[in-house]
Amino acid sequence: MSNLEREPREIRCGAGRTASTNPDGPGPDGAGSDTGPGEVLAGREVPLGGPRAMTVSRTLPGRQRRMIGAWCFVDAYGPQRAEMRVPPHPHTGLQTVSWLVAGEVLHRDSLGTLQHVRPGQLNLMTAGRGISHSEESPLAPLHGVQLWVALPGGHRHTGPAFEHHPVMPVLRGPGFEAGVIMGTLGGVRSPATAFTPLVGAEITVDGTGEVPLDAGFEHGLLLLDGAVEHLERGPLRYLPPGRSRVRLSGRGRVLLIGGEPFGEEIVMWWNFVGRSHDEIAAYRKEWMEGEGFGVVEGFDGAPLPAPVLPATRLKPRGRAR
Repeated sequence: MSNLEREPREIRCGAGRTASTNPDGPGPDGAGSDTGPGEVLAGREVPLGGPRAMTVSRTLPGRQRRMIGAWCFVDAYGPQRAEMRVPPHPHTGLQTVSWLVAGEVLHRDSLGTLQHVRPGQLNLMTAGRGISHSEESPLAPLHGVQLWVALPGGHRHTGPAFEHHPVMPVLRGPGFEAGVIMGTLGGVRSPATAFTPLVGAEITVDGTGEVPLDAGFEHGLLLLDGAVEHLERGPLRYLPPGRSRVRLSGRGRVLLIGGEPFGEEIVMWWNFVGRSHDEIAAYRKEWMEGEGFGVVEGFDGAPLPAPVLPATRLKPRGRAR
């Protein structure tokens, strides 16, 4: 999915304030299992455009925090009756992770891929040095998330690739069941290609369960549907490193993302992840001149033009201030 903002701004993470702290949360050793304390990262509404524009809630990147592990972009949308029509657009330096709760989306890319994604399936696109793609869905109920994973320096110029995984492995425990989308959770590993230590999972909660976590990771929890204690629809709850488990109580579905804190500074602008202003400017120039990103065949419409770069130079920034 694209960032369709016509004037995408440079994201400068502020220190932010924690919106709330759960007084029943774990102590300073971090070994507790509740969802708090932690930061509640509010999203902002972003329209995706088109005649029947779909609005998404973007919680990463944001004012309080830029990344969770290598996860650098989280858009949640639906449930709503909507039509998705995202024309061909470029990406660099990242992976796109498409995950649906309801509906279906058709993916096309410059590698020649034509692939639907449906609930419980994973579409994973590795941009590397450069790829372009489009996404479409009919006017119908649609509910899901689109996520980006920043590629580390040693892999960000890798060749572009696409993977479709129709069935994901599952970790089961008392009160929960987790489909492992990316990385590893509780010893269960996703078949999807990952370039940094991370985790992504859809957790179905039915009662009370304690989900194992990697204590070296920072994590984020996003309520997809239902009712789960300490979570509400919209915001993303951030959990710092040091937790070996998280307790989830209620009935609903929760997206879990996490990973080792990303140690590199990056520049995120429009649909590019790079390391400097000049690099981003070069990517934009190549896209506008029709070079470096291939051609998406079969989409009925013109590619997206890149917005104008801001007047001030883009600066590499870390995951949080």
